Amino acid sequence: MNTTYKITDQDCLLGERPRSGQYVLRVRDMEEADRPYEKLVKSGPGQLSVAELVAVLWRTGTVKEDVLAMAKRAVHEYGERTIGSELNAQRLADATGIPLTKAAQVIAAFELGRRYYATSAGRPLHIRTAKQAYQHMQSMGYLQKEQLRGLYLNSRYQVVHDEVISVGTLTSNVVHPREVFQPALERGAVAVIVAHNHPSGSLKPTEADVEVTEQLEAAGSILGIELLDHLIISGDKYISIREASEI
Repeated sequence: MNTTYKITDQDCLLGERPRSGQYVLRVRDMEEADRPYEKLVKSGPGQLSVAELVAVLWRTGTVKEDVLAMAKRAVHEYGERTIGSELNAQRLADATGIPLTKAAQVIAAFELGRRYYATSAGRPLHIRTAKQAYQHMQSMGYLQKEQLRGLYLNSRYQVVHDEVISVGTLTSNVVHPREVFQPALERGAVAVIVAHNHPSGSLKPTEADVEVTEQLEAAGSILGIELLDHLIISGDKYISIREASEI
């Protein structure tokens, strides 16, 4: 079953760490041609992974962690796609354990990319079904930490914003509706799709998953912002709590 989303008109709408003893190859130990900065200069950015690009941006690591190891860990823990959509430097720093200045650098770099893309000929992303939402967020399924993410849509089902809302165990005490709906109000979104991953591999909704969904539906109804769906993603599979409840 793959029900097509339908946004209801709203007349009252207001505007991973290395194990102890494990050897980690440092940038200074690498062949010069394999170092991120030298590789970019010689071969161009297309030859670098996301982590290597972040390492080039940071240039230096910390006393405890080499720059490339830190970049790989941060990207792995947060997800390649989701780290690029984060807007809160403090939240990124707290979740990954990187210095606040480096979190700010990553956010600034991706913001530049977003602004350039907004003025280019890129096609907007449309989400009309749970499968399409999953395809956009499927990388979450392999994260080792539980993460709540939101897709914010306008009335034409175009994604106007993609944000990591929280990182950690999902409970109604941790996920507050204001954190979910504030980006919608800021960007004029009329609907939101939330998704979170189960590192355990199970797709079965927990009591907390159901409670959070009901809480968000109630809050969205008051604000005039529709909660279209709540997906649970694990590995290469997903379940739509909305479709499951309809069945």
